[in-house]
Amino acid sequence: MDWINFLEEHTELLISNLGVSEHWVVYFRLLVLIILLIILSSLAFLIAKRVFIYYLYKVLKKSSFTWDDLFADTRAFNKLAHIAPAVIVRLMAPAIFSDFEQILPFVIRLTDAYLIIVSMAVFFSILKVGEYTLSQHPAFKDKPLTSYFQLIRILLYVVTIILVLSVILGKSPIYFLSAFGAMTAILLLVFKDTILGLVASVQMSSNDMVRVGDWVEMPKFNADGDVIDINLNTVKVQNWDKTITTIPTYYFITDSFKNWRGMQQSGGRRIKRAIFIDAHSVKLVDAEMREKLKKIQLISNYVKNRQKEIEEFNTQHNIDTSVLINGRQLTNLGVFRKYIESYLKSHPKIRQDMTLMVRQLASENKGIPMEIYCFTKTTAWVEYESIQSDIFDHLYSTATFFDIEIFQEPGGKDFSIAFDRNNVT
Repeated sequence: MDWINFLEEHTELLISNLGVSEHWVVYFRLLVLIILLIILSSLAFLIAKRVFIYYLYKVLKKSSFTWDDLFADTRAFNKLAHIAPAVIVRLMAPAIFSDFEQILPFVIRLTDAYLIIVSMAVFFSILKVGEYTLSQHPAFKDKPLTSYFQLIRILLYVVTIILVLSVILGKSPIYFLSAFGAMTAILLLVFKDTILGLVASVQMSSNDMVRVGDWVEMPKFNADGDVIDINLNTVKVQNWDKTITTIPTYYFITDSFKNWRGMQQSGGRRIKRAIFIDAHSVKLVDAEMREKLKKIQLISNYVKNRQKEIEEFNTQHNIDTSVLINGRQLTNLGVFRKYIESYLKSHPKIRQDMTLMVRQLASENKGIPMEIYCFTKTTAWVEYESIQSDIFDHLYSTATFFDIEIFQEPGGKDFSIAFDRNNVT
């Protein structure tokens, strides 16, 4: 460059006129030119950032395409401004360091390495935009894209390190690849979690085990809530109390967990809860109670038809029905069970196309469990709890119509009533 040579000559002449010895003139000239290089590089950076990059974003915003707006919104090309000073250094270095042949190759290598790093940084920004764009697409909405892009970044980091070392040390990239081959065991140890996470992410994606937005339950980690993020190393679960549990990805392959997605997709959420009947309140239905039960609309036909069937059986077998224990008889517990079943079948918010049953379980010290097993028409948590509460509110309040008592542990009031009765007697 002629203008640099011109500048060198006048700088050297100026320094000589200042009375600097001939031996030190070259070094002072180098110092002045380095300062000038720093100033020019800084100006080039500011111009590139404030002018070129600024107008580049304006052009992207004004273009008729919509996909390029994301580059402007995310400022993906900001790092391009770093290329301008590097190019200036690369062009001016041979002239500035012409008298220092030992330093010149090192400066050029550093500049080339810097250009590689900046280029990779720009490429990483473009990758980030691509990741965001794909994550917004419905086809990739529930896929662990973060894991795959993290893997790409790791590979690019390795490539960048190899290229930078190759440029600085003047060695072929193949040389460093062979060195990495010898360090495989160490790399496997260092990146153990990353490798396990990658394998787990691939298996989770291919087997469709977990998606972002799934409700998962993992008692080992006290996790119970929605998956909000899946990346190469961890899965983040936002629990219902709004705390966030971070779980290593590979534990979703090695440990068991519950995914409630199937329930949400089915459109029905299960109710499986029992009420406990006091065994002392169970009895046979006599004529007086039977007449009362016939007035209950949901089971009126059932009681009539069932009683007719029982009477025919007892008549055919010449059974003396003057004593209730003889032959076949209705029980208040059996009629109550039929009432619950009829109530659920007529409930507008209970699914009739899924399993619906009322069953009596083995007796416990808390009484006789009468379990309700059915599915609501909604999977929304709040609405589901409301429906379930309404059903059991109704059942607890109607048990007395069947002379059924709900079992509960005796409390202070029970002891007071018993004490008062003993005092009266």
